[in-house]
Amino acid sequence: MAGIVGAGGLIGVIAIVVVAIIILAVFFTLVPVTLWISAMAAGVRVSIFTLIGMRLRRVIPSRVVNPLIKAHKAGLDIGINKLESHYLAGGNVDRVVNALIAAHRANIELTFERGAAIDLAGRDVLEAVQMSVNPKVIETPFIAGVAMNGIEVKAKARITVRANIDRLVGGAGEETIVARVGEGIISTIGSSIDHAKVLENPDMISQTVLAKGLDSGTAFEILSIDIADVDIGKNIGAELQTEQAMADKNIAQAKAEERRAMAVANEQEMKAKVEEMRAKVVSAEAEVPLAMAEALRGGNIGVMDYMNYKNIQADTGMRDSISKAGGEHHPSDSE
Repeated sequence: MAGIVGAGGLIGVIAIVVVAIIILAVFFTLVPVTLWISAMAAGVRVSIFTLIGMRLRRVIPSRVVNPLIKAHKAGLDIGINKLESHYLAGGNVDRVVNALIAAHRANIELTFERGAAIDLAGRDVLEAVQMSVNPKVIETPFIAGVAMNGIEVKAKARITVRANIDRLVGGAGEETIVARVGEGIISTIGSSIDHAKVLENPDMISQTVLAKGLDSGTAFEILSIDIADVDIGKNIGAELQTEQAMADKNIAQAKAEERRAMAVANEQEMKAKVEEMRAKVVSAEAEVPLAMAEALRGGNIGVMDYMNYKNIQADTGMRDSISKAGGEHHPSDSE
């Protein structure tokens, strides 16, 4: 009996130990004790129930608590609910906090709401703050323009820009800056009477382009535009004139060929008409013997009349032969 009681007590103890282990496992799974101790050591008060709530809301506590500790050490007052809501919205909490710390150190006014909006808009808010402190240089490719004298001029520019944090949300990017500067370079070169003036004073390009306010509506502020290199390209004016002359020549040749073809066609048409008239003459001449035979049968003419007609024909043929034979002699033959 005592053995049974002892066995039952052992089973009870084992069951209690198993239940305790399960409870501890669940507790340590839901509550990141190490993270809670780190926050308490850093002077950041985070409730255990808050950490459990993060687990239940499928939020990784370290992604929120560690940036909170960092912000607290930097002297920033940011609520944990704001960080958690930004994490749930799909933002990068650590990057936003780093940007806020960098802006605070550089005396740049940047609120958490503005930084979160910039981050959710897809821009790197930390890079924007760094660019506000340390301006960025954007180098354009060679941009070609044609002066009024037809000479092509190629220019490469370096654009120094600083991020405008207030216009990062909804502002145009670097591609727009490069496109606008390129358009300004092309228009400045195109308005120059002579390409030599551009080569002598390339600074006129940067001054003209900078005065147009190209950073309007963009996320950047243009500090300076410097012309890094200027090269001479092709003589576009001469090439255009050459191509126009070739085109005019081809058009003239085509029109001449058209006129020649029309003349040849007209000549062939005239020859066809001549042959047609000859056929009509031959047909008419073939009817003369028939008419003579009909006249003889009808008694309209006699045999003597017919013989006189033949003699006249023979005499006419002889005269034609003599005249043709006399016409073939060259005038030099009689000398």
